[in-house]
Amino acid sequence: MLKTMGRAGAALLSLLAAAGPALSQGAPARDPKDAAGQAEALRLTDAWLDSVQAYQHIPAISAAVVADEQLIWAKGYGTLDATHKVPATPETIYSICSISKLFTSVALMQLYEGGQVRLDEPVTTYLPWAKLKPLAGDSGPIALRGLLSHSSGLPRESSFPYWSGPSFTFPTRVQVRAAIAQQAPYYPASRYFQYSNLGLTLVGETVEAVSGQPYATYVQGHVLGPLKLADTRTFMPMTLYGTRLAVGYGALKRDGSRDLLPPFETRGLTPAAGYTSTVKDLASFAAWQFRLLRTETPEVLKASTLREMQRVQFVDPDWEVSRGLGFSVKHKDDHTYVGHGGACPGYKSALTMEPATGRAVILMDNAAEDPGDWALAVFALLDKRKAYEFKAPAPAAGVDLEAYAGRYAEQPWDSESVIVPWAGGLAYLTLPATDPAEGVAILKPKGGDLFRRVRKDGSEAEAFQFVRDASGKVVRFVHDSNPSERLPADGVGRKVADPAAGRPAS
Repeated sequence: MLKTMGRAGAALLSLLAAAGPALSQGAPARDPKDAAGQAEALRLTDAWLDSVQAYQHIPAISAAVVADEQLIWAKGYGTLDATHKVPATPETIYSICSISKLFTSVALMQLYEGGQVRLDEPVTTYLPWAKLKPLAGDSGPIALRGLLSHSSGLPRESSFPYWSGPSFTFPTRVQVRAAIAQQAPYYPASRYFQYSNLGLTLVGETVEAVSGQPYATYVQGHVLGPLKLADTRTFMPMTLYGTRLAVGYGALKRDGSRDLLPPFETRGLTPAAGYTSTVKDLASFAAWQFRLLRTETPEVLKASTLREMQRVQFVDPDWEVSRGLGFSVKHKDDHTYVGHGGACPGYKSALTMEPATGRAVILMDNAAEDPGDWALAVFALLDKRKAYEFKAPAPAAGVDLEAYAGRYAEQPWDSESVIVPWAGGLAYLTLPATDPAEGVAILKPKGGDLFRRVRKDGSEAEAFQFVRDASGKVVRFVHDSNPSERLPADGVGRKVADPAAGRPAS
């Protein structure tokens, strides 16, 4: 495999293997064949995410992938500061907004394990002040299980316009408490799914009331500290703003620009939306979960408790939404994913885990684009590469696939494409792509510089003929009689808009 990949591909594989130390002791050994395949899939992922950041004019994206309880790949794209000079990295800090709910849920479930709370007890048992206006009709009590699974019927928000600009002023805890008596549930408990930041705020208030410690003190001492998540905080670390903490931008406007948004403090909504973190820290958080489920050795939680949190606890009557305790649970094709997304002014994030395979994808950006679908696209690329084999006869042997790897464009009118090694052949993807796993074409080497596209049934289709210059370097390929020229190694060849200013980049 390494010979087929060439020197640059082997170097990439080594880099991916060294992306980070094992995130857990006694982590399963990685299968070399799987690692090589993952490296190729992640190389295509890298090129695709680079195009997402450029073509959608997103100031910064950070990404990480976990497999076998190890960080196998992490990368940053774009810049995190207002002057567009500080590169985004896997250590860039972003608001993770609603992913905060997972840490709040873990904290509550620790108290559950200790017998200090009961999930089906009315929340007013622990928070006597949390009494809403009565709802007409029959309803069971608003209980902690319903708050964790967003099936309590509570309103989505405390009654303040904190998601509205320009200041994004969140209420204090005192204001949340004072307002709740004037709010009424939307539905009877356990009737419908209703996502509720107010609900998880009450879960955090329960953690504080039952533990006898301030919420932030408790989670630092019992969750973040023990998990060694040094870059995960219950607040915006403003001393790092614009240096490690990414500044936030609004949605892309028609002129190609974005508004720079002010930083915010979630105050009374901290348990639901106040955390900041990095993709590397959330990779560690995911690896802890996989380790706990594998070893069943208690660590912060019991494995049985985490399984219960990731088990479906409530399904909306329309069957389109299912929730665990704190966790979102999604079933797609033959895969079950658990995790959470985050969306706050200027920041979007996604933590998506597949417990059955021990893989996780973490994505963050400092704009308004939801990376949840990107995460599923990364899973799809990994799955496509793992399952891929060329139909007999085998591809031509001894081909230096690195000679063809790079970006190409049918200048000047067509979009760019990328070619990378793939299972002994090449993967060809037009950029940007909405569904890269579906859009990728696989090219089978036929000898010399000739490749043929492979259909889904394994049969061979049209030719891709690569052309070299006098020095022997591949400079273009010809497909359907039309040449596509190789772009410079850094991918420059398309002018894209400055994501902040809406003007051509130099």
